[in-house]
Amino acid sequence: MDKFYIITNRAKDKDLQVTYTIVDYLQEQGKICGTCETGMAVNKLFPGHLDASLIPDDTDCIIVLGGDGTLIRAARDVAGRRIPLFGVNLGTLGYLAEVDRNTVFHALDHLMDDRYTTERRMMLKGKVFRGKTFMGEAIALNDIVIARKEGLKVLQFDNYVNGDYLNTYRADGVILATPTGSTGYSLSAGGPIVSPQANLFVMTPLSPHSLNKRSVILPPENVISVELGPGREVEKEEACVYFDGDAKLPLLTGDRVEISRAEIDTVFVKIHNSSFLEVLRRKMTDL
Repeated sequence: MDKFYIITNRAKDKDLQVTYTIVDYLQEQGKICGTCETGMAVNKLFPGHLDASLIPDDTDCIIVLGGDGTLIRAARDVAGRRIPLFGVNLGTLGYLAEVDRNTVFHALDHLMDDRYTTERRMMLKGKVFRGKTFMGEAIALNDIVIARKEGLKVLQFDNYVNGDYLNTYRADGVILATPTGSTGYSLSAGGPIVSPQANLFVMTPLSPHSLNKRSVILPPENVISVELGPGREVEKEEACVYFDGDAKLPLLTGDRVEISRAEIDTVFVKIHNSSFLEVLRRKMTDL
């Protein structure tokens, strides 16, 4: 690899010391490296998000400095550019980033010498409909969550797979996670841990008001529809659909979210041969 671009979470590298140390190191080796700080509102439509058009087309690798949240946001921001991402963890616990600030230069040597592999991760696409009217869409690497907008109340979620009725949750929300997201919010809600090499959906109810509600595993070819049901005290309930806990779209009773596998995947760069189970065991021990 010869051409790099760095996305930095300014909250994790406030004085940009790590960022420019990496830039200097790469340039000393004759490589090209551009930078962008995610704390800056570089995208006029979505303040705080990266405008992917700023990244040169011939970039070989995007280095993301921050934590898992920064890496997930970067994956969404650069989706479709087909540029692999390499995460450097500047936070505490991170499942997705292989290295931290203490081991980053060893990793950079691997990248410059082309001693690495790549790993594809599936993404989700969610479309919101109000009747037959299309209201908006977004993608997610970790999960799409349909949950209450505000207040402490139970909502009704009617779930369909390829148009056929599956079940109904009365719960605080519903989580649709990828294998990557199975170690995030879905895990906290009691969902299973899934290897990132798998391609599937994990549907997990959030605080269901029932003793027998469990996660449902579905193949990636399916289209899952979640419809917001009526409330007990009001005719119209309000909720939101959240994409990776970041972007959101409002929902009203009767609205539905159609969730399918996105046409594009995220590609991560790997320099170690550590298995998913080994990483999981190490991270879980660190908790």
